[in-house]
Amino acid sequence: MNASVERVRDALAELIKAALISDDARGLSCREAGHAKLTALAGDPPNPDSLRMDGAWTLAIQAAETPELAALEGQVNLTLPRACPFTLAEILAPGFDVDRAVDHIRKIASTG
Repeated sequence: MNASVERVRDALAELIKAALISDDARGLSCREAGHAKLTALAGDPPNPDSLRMDGAWTLAIQAAETPELAALEGQVNLTLPRACPFTLAEILAPGFDVDRAVDHIRKIASTG
């Protein structure tokens, strides 16, 4: 896996974790981490030709499925679409809203 994919995966994983964690106060740290990672990505954007967003999304879902977080999850079941709901341009945009993105992830996931 190349560094660009890792960086995007890590940012998306934080958004997914924030969407899954039932306790909004605990999810806040994931939102903040996601925001920080997205800001770093925007400051040093990856080459769009060096990554596939759907692949980074799939890896992010896997990274978010940690046993340590299982007890905190409860917002949604982890049945997320295979296609990334965001483009690289969207997550790098100055006005990208992490809270709105987390809510979007909750809505697109199956609630069982």
